[in-house]
Amino acid sequence: MPTYKLRGIDVDFPFEAYDCQLVYMEKVIEALQRRCNALLESPTGTGKTLCLLCATLAWRKSLGAFSTGSSKIKSEFLGSQSVVGSSQSEASNLPTIVYTSRTHSQLRQVVQELRRSNYRPKMVVLGSREQLCIHEEVSLLRGKAQTNACRSLCRKDRKRRCTHFPRVADYMKSNPHIGDEPIDIEDLVNIGRKNGPCPYYVSRELHKAVDILFAPYNYLIDREYRKSLSIEWNKSILIFDEAHNLEGICADAASFDLTSGLLTACISEAKNCVDLAVGRQEESNDGSRNPDNFAILRALLLKLQKRIAEVPIESKELGFTKPGPYIYELLADLNITHETASKLIDIIEDATLLLEEDKKHDAKGSGSRLESIGNILKSIFRDKGNRHADSYRVHVQEAELNATDIFKGKSSRTLSWWCFNPGIAMQTFIEMGVGSIILTSGTLSPLDSFAQELKLDFPVQLENPHVISSNQIWAGVVSLGPSSRPFNSSFRNRDSPEYKQELGNAIVNFARIVPDGLLVFFPSYYLLDQCISFWKNMGNTNLSTIWERICKFKKPVIEPRQSSLFPLAIEDYMTKLKDISTSGAVFFAVCRGKVSEGLDFADHAGRAVVITGMPFATRTDPKVRLKREYLDLQAQSPREGSKMLKLLTGEEWYNQQASRAVNQSVGRVIRHRHDYGAIIFCDERFAQSSRQSQISVWIQPHIKCYNKFGDAVFTLTRFFRDGGTRAPAKPELELADHKSIDLSQCSTASASDEGIKESSSGKGADIKAAQPLDKSYPEKLPALFLQSTSMDLPSKDKLSSLLVVKSSNGSSHLRDILPANLSCFTPCLDLRRLKRPSDPMTKEKKLLITGKGKMPYPSHDSIDLTGDLSLEKQKEKQLVPCSMKKRKVLLIEHDALQHDKSSSVNASDAQRSGPRDLPPTDARAAEVDAKFLENKNNDLHVSAEQRGAEESKGSAFLIQVKEKLSPAEYKQFVGYMKEMKSKVIKIGNLLQCIVGLFSGPERLPLLLRFKDYVPARYRSLYEQYLETKEVPDNQRN
Repeated sequence: MPTYKLRGIDVDFPFEAYDCQLVYMEKVIEALQRRCNALLESPTGTGKTLCLLCATLAWRKSLGAFSTGSSKIKSEFLGSQSVVGSSQSEASNLPTIVYTSRTHSQLRQVVQELRRSNYRPKMVVLGSREQLCIHEEVSLLRGKAQTNACRSLCRKDRKRRCTHFPRVADYMKSNPHIGDEPIDIEDLVNIGRKNGPCPYYVSRELHKAVDILFAPYNYLIDREYRKSLSIEWNKSILIFDEAHNLEGICADAASFDLTSGLLTACISEAKNCVDLAVGRQEESNDGSRNPDNFAILRALLLKLQKRIAEVPIESKELGFTKPGPYIYELLADLNITHETASKLIDIIEDATLLLEEDKKHDAKGSGSRLESIGNILKSIFRDKGNRHADSYRVHVQEAELNATDIFKGKSSRTLSWWCFNPGIAMQTFIEMGVGSIILTSGTLSPLDSFAQELKLDFPVQLENPHVISSNQIWAGVVSLGPSSRPFNSSFRNRDSPEYKQELGNAIVNFARIVPDGLLVFFPSYYLLDQCISFWKNMGNTNLSTIWERICKFKKPVIEPRQSSLFPLAIEDYMTKLKDISTSGAVFFAVCRGKVSEGLDFADHAGRAVVITGMPFATRTDPKVRLKREYLDLQAQSPREGSKMLKLLTGEEWYNQQASRAVNQSVGRVIRHRHDYGAIIFCDERFAQSSRQSQISVWIQPHIKCYNKFGDAVFTLTRFFRDGGTRAPAKPELELADHKSIDLSQCSTASASDEGIKESSSGKGADIKAAQPLDKSYPEKLPALFLQSTSMDLPSKDKLSSLLVVKSSNGSSHLRDILPANLSCFTPCLDLRRLKRPSDPMTKEKKLLITGKGKMPYPSHDSIDLTGDLSLEKQKEKQLVPCSMKKRKVLLIEHDALQHDKSSSVNASDAQRSGPRDLPPTDARAAEVDAKFLENKNNDLHVSAEQRGAEESKGSAFLIQVKEKLSPAEYKQFVGYMKEMKSKVIKIGNLLQCIVGLFSGPERLPLLLRFKDYVPARYRSLYEQYLETKEVPDNQRN
């Protein structure tokens, strides 16, 4: 495991690090050493999480040993409260690291990255009762009802107690090492079910003695959650991963919306409490709960309802707006002040308990509505003074009414108290003496608004480049459509039929060119619905609509508005993505929606993303309008403490919010170092330098503006035609992961083998939306793969790609690799004269497509691990560079590995002025003339099934070699295999070296299996070397 010295700190990293990874870790350590804040952007796929963990833990380890071991845990749980306190004071000199992310599904991935590292701090993941409770009845409840039921069953005076809670202390005594190895929420739950202790309270006890704590955002942002944590906040380190929405989360957590429906439900619950309390007094003389208190609560809520209804609203669009402190004036009319608020909160808590005991609240155990009133009061009266209210606005708005409510004369209003300064939550951490706050994400750009919105100084900032090469990304601004009409989704143009038709025709072309998954993002649901409705009813011909032409190439999926339907949409998308009757699937989604921020569309799941316009928020939306006004007011009259910071104006915030939404959407593709994809901006406004400057820095150098639609289509087609030539920026890193051994860019990184992973679903588990289209494809190591002789250098050379094309039962899987627009391959092979293969000889072919002219082709050799290869007959294959006029394709049969045969096909280039309509992929994907192939390969006789077995056998052997050998030894093995391809070798010395490499009991199977890949004429010599190793006879076969 390599070790890097960064700013005097030794950082153990599990792989050889990229330059951008070293820069990222150095910035993390700089912020920690200087005790300052950091704002770090690094694209997805650059190993951001692993770098963050290794750098932070290396710095922490430099201060002192981790808290692993038995002594601290024993002092925590064997002693009294005073012992616990002394233990905490001893550890207070060393800072606690609090690592947060948005969801538990993201934290699960972070724990997996921790397991990959060499660091083993004492750790724990905090979760709620909803996720950790294993009690048969309590686990079915939710919210406050679950919390109250749990606390009730854990009391000693209860006859019917929870059986899991009392076992926590004994379990912690007998298992002091828990947390020394990375554990997740699922691990805690399994411990509880196996051994009996309550997982929730195990985590709560364990978090008092950890070096690093993992939790969702709300555990830090929410005041009540934060108070429940036993952490020494002074000098602690706070990390917010996936922080691109942090400002919105902080503002929303401090705001509330009280609707008429919610208030009516609370009034009803208060009346129920009065009746219940009176009934208990009459039946059992139970005076523990005074019905008068609940009557007072009901009266106050009725008065509040009346007060809101009396607010004068002159304009339905503008509503009623007052400065933030007005909320105290409004509540003072109800006699709710700082002095009385605490008593009212206590009454509400009693009411929720009473309703829970009576089981009259929600049958699903979701808690009472009165609980929300209590949270609102806590938010308003959280401080003794009203200073924080200056960052708020009070707003009352009329809501839309249905016909029934109008007939009954009902009015529906919402009272809102909106926080427009998300920095309030961050300032709290500064006041608590936190050492450093690190915000990081793959899409933070533009960074300026983050620092300004959070009202924090970030001396350390970074916008990292990607680890991919320039030939792995196509980024272009397509200003004009196929009919030369401009693309502009502004309010003035978006409803015009010409715009919708032009956009639809463009997407038809993109659907034909882009292979596999295509993502199309609209600025809003309104525009999404309008365009799709238009496309379904209108077309440029009498034969088919635009929608039908899109469906001809890709099956569509539309992002639903309802969150509950989203998992079904993802499942539908992946099912259609696998369907071989078309060239993939297209997902129509919305910027800021679930698709744009929550999922990783890696590899085949997302080969291109189309942005159809700037996703500006609605200017007339009250919250947007008031936010702009608030920022403009702040910029005009800055306070003393904010003079050091550049203040954001309302217009700047408005534009940057749209740019960040774009960055989050385009970040769905190119998810790891081997991935490749296209980013298509279909709006002329993206051609402006001011717009491009707000796009993520790693994308900006690759953006090109196209004034002609045909030019964009031509270069995009060529990009996907050369899709197999993608190469990682630093190939030597592949030695660290056997899944990356295949040098073709069609293989995926280990972190992204699942295709689509949910990274931000609220409470649900990951949506593993299936493997890439051919499940064996990304994992498979072809028996013949290309090895560059410049592997040891940080090379920028492009490696040739081996594209495996399979067909079974008469259907071709060529679409798994090739673009939908197969006409782009006409320079290499005239597919119009080829027919669907019926001969079993055509069941499996390999298209070896050369890269660009600058590639040092003579430096590439083939490593053969299948078949009987004669060294005298074997000739080194030199790849001829492709040009725009003439390209060369080698069709290599698997059988040719045994017979030393390969054939090449030359075809002339066909001029292309633009895209052409072609039949669906299933009718043309692998139309290979059987007679043509028979003439070229008339000596092939091995069946497709045998070829598949040979390839699978070779792939499995390579994986085992990778697992058993060290990186250095594996590098030697690759060199030996290359030497075996050369004519001038001493085969005896070579075989002895390989035998020595496979020496050792654990490598004995490799030693024996390698015999199958030794040329036939040298197998007897290899047998002699096996005898010198004294291999048992019973293991030779």
